[in-house]
Amino acid sequence: MMRIAIVASQAPTEAEPYTGNPISQTALALQRFAEVEVFYTQPSFPRWQIFQPRKFLYSRVDSRYFPPGLRAEDIHFPAFPLVGRPFIGRTCFRYLLPRLQKSQPELILAYWLYPSGYGALLAGEEMGIPVILGVRGSDLLAKPDVLTRGLRRTALRRASFVLTVSDELRQRAIRFGAPSERARTIPNGCDSSMFQVRDRQRAREQQGVLQDTQLVLFVGRLNQVKGIGDLIAATGRLVPSHPRLEVVLIGGGVLEGELRARTERAGLAGHIRFLGRQAQQVVARWLAAADVLCLPSYSEGCPNVLLEALSCGRPVVASHLGGVAELVDSNCSILFPPGDPVKLAEALAEALRRPWDAASIAARSRRTWEDVGRETYEACSAVLEKHSAEDCKNGSKSSRNHKVELEASR
Repeated sequence: MMRIAIVASQAPTEAEPYTGNPISQTALALQRFAEVEVFYTQPSFPRWQIFQPRKFLYSRVDSRYFPPGLRAEDIHFPAFPLVGRPFIGRTCFRYLLPRLQKSQPELILAYWLYPSGYGALLAGEEMGIPVILGVRGSDLLAKPDVLTRGLRRTALRRASFVLTVSDELRQRAIRFGAPSERARTIPNGCDSSMFQVRDRQRAREQQGVLQDTQLVLFVGRLNQVKGIGDLIAATGRLVPSHPRLEVVLIGGGVLEGELRARTERAGLAGHIRFLGRQAQQVVARWLAAADVLCLPSYSEGCPNVLLEALSCGRPVVASHLGGVAELVDSNCSILFPPGDPVKLAEALAEALRRPWDAASIAARSRRTWEDVGRETYEACSAVLEKHSAEDCKNGSKSSRNHKVELEASR
């Protein structure tokens, strides 16, 4: 079987055990077709508060939370926020290379452009094996410093192949430097055995939600890019006309304290509930109980929670951006301009008023992680076959050149 090394920077931790779940699910599905080993790379920041990241909650990768059945190990390398960002790609490479040389894969599949993707690219070039870069969304959409931006562009240009989770992201990757003939879209999948249509009344009884509650659910990190502030503002506009409205927020993040305080100041504590991080089984139960999922993000690639909501037969109100429009239409969603709380409130009001067909919504979400694993394997096979053919061709040229040199020396 083909030997594939997956390099990923999104890894499960004690604080966030489901971080990087789409990558883990892809790796598990890919094991049906190839020998897979995962290397979770993570910067290790100094303990002093001044050197801690400010845009996300940092905690070390913990092997206790690796997905069962996945052969994986963690690789920590030293880093400093901000000033050290342009250099951590090469640092990642130096720590990653000996592990890959010991594993001896035939191909590297690296998720997240920088630093793990760039580090994996350098390692692949050193070992003479192809490297596929998997672009998730924020790794390309976030605005970096000038040097890091150039390193991202270099990685996309030099990679053997590029995989994206949406067509919109693929076009961005091409504009950013990826050759169009070496880029393919493979959207995420969904575990339909967990996320499926269930009885809403029973789900509400289990979650302690009144039957006449108008329940809006958000699932994701509580950070700036997810637009939670807009959701709080929209809730304030809706409450006077929707007194039974309840917004449930599942997830944690750097803005949790600030958002809780804002909710209190706005007098919305009785309408907005913070549940913190929850297991996927709990998320599935809340989706079953909800009237609608809200995704007010400023940036998205292929949001998995949207696929999970559809699989549960729940409509979505989401920002019109990224790959969102590729996953939904007017029969299962209402889209609004990102960053507009007024339009968000109007969209939520319409979604709560409109009758939705749960069965037909769920029917459009049939994509599985097995599909993702098979398509990823097909891409890897094509890249490896091309690489082998080029090696043979180059080997033949070297052999012919050597013969010519021998004859000339005679």
